[in-house]
Amino acid sequence: MAAQPVGGQKPFHIVSPVLESLPLSKAVGSKVLMKLENVQPSGSFKIRGIGHLCQDAARKGCRHFVCSSGGNAGLAAAYAARKLGLPITVVVPSSSGPSPVRKLEELGATVEVYGKVPPKLGEGHASLVRELKDSLEAKPGAIVVAVGGGGLLAGVVAGLHQVGWQDVPIIAAETRGAHSFHEALQAG
Repeated sequence: MAAQPVGGQKPFHIVSPVLESLPLSKAVGSKVLMKLENVQPSGSFKIRGIGHLCQDAARKGCRHFVCSSGGNAGLAAAYAARKLGLPITVVVPSSSGPSPVRKLEELGATVEVYGKVPPKLGEGHASLVRELKDSLEAKPGAIVVAVGGGGLLAGVVAGLHQVGWQDVPIIAAETRGAHSFHEALQAG
C-alpha cells in the first residue's frame, strides 16, 4: 500500500500494516498492536523522514547526497537517492563491519569508512501516527517507542499533536547499556 502524495510527490515509504501481537497481548492482558516498519523498502522507519528530506532537497536543486550513518539512516538515504536517480556518498564508522557496507553498495552508494562513531540523525516521523489514526477504530491507550537517537520519538510526539492525541502516553524503551536518552533526561 502506497503512502499518499505530499506536496505533489509520492513519498518513498509505504503505509505499513498494524497487526496484533498475540504473545504481547497475552503477556500484558490487553490488546497490543504493532506497526510493522520493518517492511519499509529500506527496512526501517527511517525512510519516512530521510526520504522526505531527500525529495525536498532534490526539488531545491541538490544533485549529490552525503550521509553519515552506519545503519538504517544510511540505507534510507541510499534508497532515496537511488529512487531519485542521484548519487550518494555514505560515510560509515570503522565499527560498521562488512554487511552494512555491502548493503549500501548494493543500493548504489559510494561508501567511505571514517572514524569510530557515527553522528546521529534525528528526523520527524509523524506520518506513523497519522497512519495509526487511519488504521485504528479508537485512539490507543499508550504507544511504545524504541529509542536510539530520539528521532522516532520526536516524530511520534509531533504526530500525536497533529492528530489531536497529545494525551496518549508514550513509553520510551531503550536497550540497557545504551540508554543515552535516559541519561540525557537525568542530566536535564
